[in-house]
Amino acid sequence: MPKDPKQRSKRSETARNVDATEGLPPLNVNAAGIDVGSAEHYVAVPTDRDAEPVQSFGSFTADLHRMARWLKNCRIQTVVMQATGVYWTALYDVLESYGLEVNVAHAQHTKTLPGRKTDVQECQWLQKLHTFGLLNKAFRPAEEIRVLRSYLRQRENLVAAAAMCVQHMQKALTEMNIQLANVISDISGTTGMAILRDIVRGERDPEKLARHKHARIRASHQEIARSLEGTWREELLFVVGQSLELYDTYQEKIQLCDQRIDEHLHRMEAKVDPASEPIPEPTRRGKGSRPRQPHFDLRGHLYRITGVDLTQIDSIDVRIAQTVISEVGLDMSRWKTEKHFASWLGLCPDNRTSGGKVLKRGTRRVVNRAATALRLAAWSLIRSRSALGAKFRRLRSRLGAPKAITAMAHTLARLVYRMLKFGHHYVDQGIEYYEAKYRQQQLRWTAKQAAALNMQLIPLPEVGG
Repeated sequence: MPKDPKQRSKRSETARNVDATEGLPPLNVNAAGIDVGSAEHYVAVPTDRDAEPVQSFGSFTADLHRMARWLKNCRIQTVVMQATGVYWTALYDVLESYGLEVNVAHAQHTKTLPGRKTDVQECQWLQKLHTFGLLNKAFRPAEEIRVLRSYLRQRENLVAAAAMCVQHMQKALTEMNIQLANVISDISGTTGMAILRDIVRGERDPEKLARHKHARIRASHQEIARSLEGTWREELLFVVGQSLELYDTYQEKIQLCDQRIDEHLHRMEAKVDPASEPIPEPTRRGKGSRPRQPHFDLRGHLYRITGVDLTQIDSIDVRIAQTVISEVGLDMSRWKTEKHFASWLGLCPDNRTSGGKVLKRGTRRVVNRAATALRLAAWSLIRSRSALGAKFRRLRSRLGAPKAITAMAHTLARLVYRMLKFGHHYVDQGIEYYEAKYRQQQLRWTAKQAAALNMQLIPLPEVGG
């Protein structure tokens, strides 16, 4: 092995200059590559298709149509581009409308291939890799799922903005030593909002403000009244008033967004008729905070378009279910097996090995809202009296919380895949069934270890009660 740094540098440079396409048969002869930009797109086609095989086009709609016509004239059938921000979405739709097969490749895939581009442009490098079939097509759901996803992501943004307004109000109250948040759990609830609206209108009497106490509030009338004694400052009351107005505005926008989501779900094709196949009874959940539900029957809509009730899986509520469906869609044929699906979500081990040794253990860094939702669902199993809850607690005690969350999210992803692809219904076997099954596994493993040591297990006689 050379010890000279210059020799090592030359050898590494030679490895980088290896052409990954050398000796490979071309798979996509009529392929083009596009380097997507915010104001200009560079396109490369095979050198025998045009006198200028590399051309640039603007980002205006007319320019995109001109690009598509040029590609058709060059007898291009398939196009590849990188997912650069959101600049590629409009180009994708225009090229697809012209009958071109559009492939969106992950930028990291082009970087890991040997023989990186030097003096060639990015579009030529993409066109070359796509010609020899070295780029994987990124996942993009169907049009109706993309529309649903846009609505739901907008709703999430509105909910987050409304929550920020609540934080601003709570901060202003704390600065005035109004300790309302210490006696009621949520100041955006019925009692808290009624008190805040009276404060903005000018009411300062703690006894009168405490009369808005709801029957379900555990704190007494006197405790609420004492928490509302503070120093009323005009500038902070102004902050509370403006934050309350913004909160009401966001609530109105959330209702309008819910209306659009409801209308879109109504237009989606149904797999089951709720009249003939009624939705199963909801699974009993443990105590805990629950997110604000939409202003329509979201669970019924999801059951109608999927044919299964994902909320039967313990820890998956209707919000988790809608996030998963809006991100991955309804067609599971995109992934051959449930293992491929879990790997795409970044919930499978991706160990770094060299020379047969594991250098680093972990999962791939994948930014996926569906995976994040499944991780949240996995953590909520900590107090679940179900088979999944028992499995999560066992994994948590053995592996620690982070690894156990990933492992349970992997299990939930497999269950979701089976239900959506095969139409299976999930039935919880219960914690007793899981504990008995785990005990049998331990007995079989112990018997196997004893047999390897030329020993035998002898069960103890049962002691009568």
